[in-house]
Amino acid sequence: MTRGHTITVEAADRPVRVVRDGQELARSDRPLVLRETGCQDRYYLPPEDVRFDLLTPSDTHTVCPFKGTASYWSRPGAPDLAWAYPDPIPDVAAIRDHVCFYDTEVL
Repeated sequence: MTRGHTITVEAADRPVRVVRDGQELARSDRPLVLRETGCQDRYYLPPEDVRFDLLTPSDTHTVCPFKGTASYWSRPGAPDLAWAYPDPIPDVAAIRDHVCFYDTEVL
């Protein structure tokens, strides 16, 4: 990490779920929490805990100098609401293929 910018990834101490328009998109008892300087905590869920049948891959890709290149998924009326890093930089390798959503409910 660069001076003054840190990222930590660790097992979260509680389950999380993701609900959009009354439909559960994901639920995990084993999420990872990523804490990054200047950003809110983000929960990354194992792909097995995500309802990909309710998501559509997006053409969007973004690059973060601290995590790598992200791929996105959408729902009708909710573009790019989830993302993952299929090949993250080594410092955050634990989040490989885990999925993060903008709106996550901590249980």
